[in-house]
Amino acid sequence: MTTVGKFAVDGVQYDIIDLPKEAGPKLERMPYIHRILLENVLRTGGDDAARAKSAIIAWLDEGRSEVEIPFLPNRVLMHDTTCGPALVDIAGMRSALAEAGGNPALLNPVVPVDVSTDHSVAVDAFGSSASLERNMQREYERNAERYSFMKWATNTLTGFRVHPPGTGIMHTLNLERLATVVTQQQKDDRRWAVPDTLIGTDSHTPMINGIGVLAWGVGGLEAESVFFGMPVTLRVPDVVGVRLIGGLREGVLATDLALVVTHLLRQIDLQDKFVEFYGPGVSTLTAGDRAVVANMTPEFGGNSGYFPIDGHTTQYLRATGRSEDHADFVEHYAKRVGLWFDPSSEPRYTSTLEIDLSSVEPSLAGPRRPQDRIPVSETAPAIVGMKKPSADVEGQPNSGAVAIAAITSCTNTSDPRLLAAAGLLARKARAYGLRPPHWVKTSLAPGSPTAERYLRRAGLLEDLEAVGFGIVGYGCTTCIGNSGPLTEPIAKAMAERDILPVAVLSGNRNFPGRVHPQLEAGFLASPPMVVVFALAGTVELNILTDPIGYSREGTPVTLSMVWPKASEIDDAVAQASDIGDFAPAYEKAEASKAWRDLDAPTTIIFPWDEKSTYIRRPPFASFGKGTLLGNYQAHPILVVGDDITTDHISPAGAVEAKSDAGRYLIERGENPADLNVFSSRRGNWQAMIRGLFTNKTVSNLIGADIPPGSTIHAPSGEIMSLWAAAQLYAAEDRSVVVVAGERYGMGSSRDWAAKGVSLLGVRAVLALSFERIHRWNLIGMGILPLRLPEAFGPADLAFAAEDLVEVSADPARIEPRCKVGVVVKRATGQKISLTATAAIETNAEVDILRAGGILPLILRNAMQTGAMSRLL
Repeated sequence: MTTVGKFAVDGVQYDIIDLPKEAGPKLERMPYIHRILLENVLRTGGDDAARAKSAIIAWLDEGRSEVEIPFLPNRVLMHDTTCGPALVDIAGMRSALAEAGGNPALLNPVVPVDVSTDHSVAVDAFGSSASLERNMQREYERNAERYSFMKWATNTLTGFRVHPPGTGIMHTLNLERLATVVTQQQKDDRRWAVPDTLIGTDSHTPMINGIGVLAWGVGGLEAESVFFGMPVTLRVPDVVGVRLIGGLREGVLATDLALVVTHLLRQIDLQDKFVEFYGPGVSTLTAGDRAVVANMTPEFGGNSGYFPIDGHTTQYLRATGRSEDHADFVEHYAKRVGLWFDPSSEPRYTSTLEIDLSSVEPSLAGPRRPQDRIPVSETAPAIVGMKKPSADVEGQPNSGAVAIAAITSCTNTSDPRLLAAAGLLARKARAYGLRPPHWVKTSLAPGSPTAERYLRRAGLLEDLEAVGFGIVGYGCTTCIGNSGPLTEPIAKAMAERDILPVAVLSGNRNFPGRVHPQLEAGFLASPPMVVVFALAGTVELNILTDPIGYSREGTPVTLSMVWPKASEIDDAVAQASDIGDFAPAYEKAEASKAWRDLDAPTTIIFPWDEKSTYIRRPPFASFGKGTLLGNYQAHPILVVGDDITTDHISPAGAVEAKSDAGRYLIERGENPADLNVFSSRRGNWQAMIRGLFTNKTVSNLIGADIPPGSTIHAPSGEIMSLWAAAQLYAAEDRSVVVVAGERYGMGSSRDWAAKGVSLLGVRAVLALSFERIHRWNLIGMGILPLRLPEAFGPADLAFAAEDLVEVSADPARIEPRCKVGVVVKRATGQKISLTATAAIETNAEVDILRAGGILPLILRNAMQTGAMSRLL
């Protein structure tokens, strides 16, 4: 029987799950993550609670467990380009349910859903005070139909709230406005105090771990299942403890720590593992510092980067305008139930790693991956192997030129200290008369509309604008690939001299082609370091010692002359801060007239328009054709190497007019000069399927000289687009598979990377390893992920187009981590037999695969039960 305790603060009494009584002396040994999971299963697990409790406590003996537990988060967080596909799925399922004689209104969220409209604003205009207004105007012009569709959802779905353009990036919004850390719930006439928990359809959702809220990223498909009352099912998670000691040195920022943590943790196998920070060093980090580190969770490969609740948490709540009463409520609750951080505690972890904060140095990451940390002085050597022979021209951009310098992303713009540091550096550079060269595209896109207020109050916004970093929008912009066109000098130098330009950004990812389709090299940096490289105009220097520019008098200016001291940053933040900024800034953005004036349908069933190039009814939002499991022979439609990201699979950036997707859109009346970005087209499966694997760095290894996004159709021997080959294979009733190397599906949470592969008819993906969210998305689409033995990667198997792959995946025999027989049959008659492992973690995932995907499962349950609450 679960122990329900009592808890009172300010004269108000709450029911609580009494963790100290439930776990006894073992509570102190439990990771804080497990304490929150234990509270959740005891409160929401029903008949399963006792079994789940036993499993979580038994985990302490081995540091591992195979037992599955349910987790029901309090809420769901989405952004517009993951919300859009999910809403198209819901609209499609409503239509399918109505056509089958069911009640479409049943498909309605049973948990609150918040959507941030942050992934669509682009940097069309920059460098002027009118840039923000112009970019928001273009955002509405491009995306009015999508936004109207989102408003339809607010009209017809309960508990579904959209935060309009201009309200900031979802993770900053969550930090500053949505998260409560501890929340109140009314259930059966009882007032409960419970931890704030959520899942989000963005891989950087764990940023909120920085203030003690347990959350992680999922794909849109998994979020849809939570919408409709299905719990997230997971094994009692392995938790890796990162012990922090010491403190950061002068001149070292939270960004530097985040890049060091990412570099070190990427060397550990964190697949399906959670990370928790502990030790005395944690107490030296502010909530802002912690949030920067936690934001990089997907980059270091974990499910979480959790920092427990402490005084820095409650200080942050007060500083961002939450009430004093609420901060006290959080503290009293956390102390009462054992969730308050003790820097001297040594919980039981699966494994541990120690980092001395005093050893962290100023860092960058790049030029291709976020885990590739380098000292800030080593940018020139880092790009040597990427450059092509080209003639330098004095006064013009050459290889190594900074094409884009962007203070962007929730990662490094949510902490006022980092923006203040950039502003102080800009002030000092301005005093020397420094400006970026004419080829550098500069931008500042804060995660929060409050940033403008505190930067202006401190006088720092004017300094940033003076060196080119005016505010261009409140959204993801360059970090998500919405960087807009390159400057004319860069484009010309690339076309005429084949230079290698570089992006420097305060974002979280720098994969080739992500920031801009034409940029293969990029460095992640702190906001002030972004300004420094913008001023230098090149990465072909030692930024620590070489001049970054020359003063009006011709004197060399070096980094040490402009870099702000920690005390200067603290003084600037103190001058800038006003807790009264937060509510008015968000309320003003929420009251957007442009959003209010958008027309939207109010019908339960969405009125599909066959002429739309943005919103099309998807074929997979249906009852489906049954499981894709079975025993079959398949053609390898695509064979790729290591580190294929979701950006490689399904692009987010600009749709080029000459591409297959571009031609499709132009044929339907779209403007060739402005086809918007792929992320805005995720509601149109016909456009998205034509963009699959078209990143110029993707090579299909089944043959030589195959263009990106193409394959060899084995029966005919013709090279053609993937989607054209897929249509032929389907007409011929032939199965297809994808083969990949290590870390397949790393990067963002976009479920279109799985939906697109599903539309190619793929029944299984065979890879050396999978990234967690993409692995689940594949399962969500009914596709079996198979982990290949280490000695049988794509290079070892050396596939040819004529080869066949025989898969033995009998639905009745599939279970978590079971062995699956695979035979590679050469056209020569040679056979290679191997045993793969099903990358399935839970029995719930097996059920999804047997149903043919999560959407058919939701629909069948709705038809059978007649009530979404019965899906719990």
